[in-house]
Parts: sequence; structure tokens; C-alpha cells
Amino acid sequence: MKMGFLYTSLLSQPMAMPLLFMALAFSFLPHTQSKLSAAYYDKTCPLFKPIMREIISTKQINDPTTAAATLRLFFHDCMVEGCDASVLISSNSFNTAERDADINLSLPGDSFDLITRAKIAIEVQCPGIVSCADILAIATRDLIVMVGGPYYEVRLGRKDGFISKASRVDGNFATSSMSVSEMLSLFESKGFTAQEMVALTGAHTIGFSHCKEFSHRLYNFSKTSEFDPTYNPKYAEALRKLCANYTSNTAMAAFNDVVTPSKFDNMYYLNLKRGLGLLSTDHALYLDSRTRPYVDLYAANQTAFFQAFAHAMEKVSVHKIKTGRKGEVRRRCDSFNNFKTS
Repeated sequence: MKMGFLYTSLLSQPMAMPLLFMALAFSFLPHTQSKLSAAYYDKTCPLFKPIMREIISTKQINDPTTAAATLRLFFHDCMVEGCDASVLISSNSFNTAERDADINLSLPGDSFDLITRAKIAIEVQCPGIVSCADILAIATRDLIVMVGGPYYEVRLGRKDGFISKASRVDGNFATSSMSVSEMLSLFESKGFTAQEMVALTGAHTIGFSHCKEFSHRLYNFSKTSEFDPTYNPKYAEALRKLCANYTSNTAMAAFNDVVTPSKFDNMYYLNLKRGLGLLSTDHALYLDSRTRPYVDLYAANQTAFFQAFAHAMEKVSVHKIKTGRKGEVRRRCDSFNNFKTS
């Protein structure tokens, strides 16, 4: 049968056009992404998702900071080497792994504990089948939903990476001292737009930041003001009291969203307009003309924020993933299957 006749025959069939366009669209996906599927483990590990739901629910109920902790862990994993669970690897005498880079030392233990528990439970039912990278991706999505955030599809089939080096971490994350221009440049280098950056920063609607990250805004700010005058004065005073001993107690921290700290909503953006943005980078998004329109949009419309956040998270979740022989399914999430000395 000639290709021209086959093409015409296909178009003459009911539903052929939608199916054809779906196939064409799928063919333009990056090769690694085309190997992913939401149903990837349906036959090889049918209990994967039920096990994850049970582990996640129990952990979040017992430790309410788990959702924010896991979301941060996931982002820190994906932005270095891609979403390949490289941040989960423990250091050894031959290699200092990502998790021991300075910026990752504050990653909460609850998130690592969750992934370890989930991996152990899944290995009992489906040994050597489910990657740690997929466990982390699903855990993040389900926890976001559990605390009120949007559902988004997570396609599965990632492999765990072969590399985890602390030396490769610096420069991959926005820091509290960055300007908006620097943040935009960083996100653009990873393929994200200004709107996607603002939407992803909305993750600050849950979680907390240590006092050292914003102390420069609280004490001896300038010759004319003890604290950053862009803060709401009452908020600033409360933070000054909270963080008074932060140099001796480095664990001191404040909620990123002081109004609804444990609920995933659009309050973060409303807070920015009220002088309640905790970090200088938070408030800068409201001041800069390139990002303020998105802050205003998401502050006024939670649905718009949820849609934008879900889209951006889907994009993050497939960032530089490994498939096939470019990765492995680790037996333990904190170590490579084969001992590596470099």
C-alpha cells in the first residue's frame, strides 16, 4: 500500500484526524520525554500509586512540614543534573554528593525520610522496578494536592542518575541576594519564562525560611531605618523578635506565608502587595515591571495561579530526565547500585 493512499485512508476514518494530530504532536517531544507515561508502572508495579498514597498521607499527617520540604527537595534535584534523584545520594570518602553542597545543607530531613520509606515499601512489592526519581516526582505532586494545591499529570519512567557532585550545585538556584534580572537570567538559562518563574515562586505559599536568609532586612538596614521600610512595620517588628537570637540559634525560621502557612493557595501573592513578603527576592517580584503583572494576576485569581503553577511543574518534572541506559533503578535511593569512587 502506498503511503499517500494510507494517509488519505486514515483521514477518511472517524476520529482519525484527532489521533493523527496527537501522534504528530507526540513525535515532536524530546526523545527522552516520549518514553514517559502516566501508566508506566501499571503492569510492572500496579501497587505503586496506592503505596505512595498511603506513605505520603501518613507522613504528612504526622509531620505537616513534609509537603513544603518535599517540594523544595524536588526542585533542588531537578535544577542540578535534571530530575534524576541525584540529590538523594549520600557522600562517601571518595565523593562529596549534591546533598552536602552548602545550599542543600538546609534541605529538611522529613523529605529524605519520606522517600526512603516509600522506596523500602515499594521494593518489597516490586523489587528493582520503580526509580527513586519517579518516587520523588509523584510524592511532590501528591503532597501539593494534599495541602490544597493543583493536580497535574506526572509522566513516569525516569531513571536515577549516575552522577551526584556538590561541586556542580552552585549557580543553579536563585539566592536571597539576587536581583530580578539575575533570577530571570537563571530561569531563562534552564528554559523557563518570566511568568513560569513567578508561578514557581508561588511555592513559597508553604514552608519556611531560616532567619539568616532575611536578617539583613531586619537589623541595621540603613542609616535612616533599622529594618527594610518595604516591610509592613508590624510584620517587621514581629520578625525582629522572632529572629533576635538567630546567630546563636541557626535553626530559627519564619513561615514564608504568615497568613496561611500550611495551605497551598495564592496568599503568597496577596502578601507581597501588603508588605508581607519574607525574602527580598519575594518583594522584588512585586516591584519589578517585568514580574509585577503576574504577581497582580495571581493575587487576584487563584485559578490562574493554579493553572500556571501546574503547567510549570509539569515542565520542571521532565527537566533533563534520564531514560534507558542513561540511568538506573537504584536499589537504595541514597547510593548508586555500583560503588563509585569519583
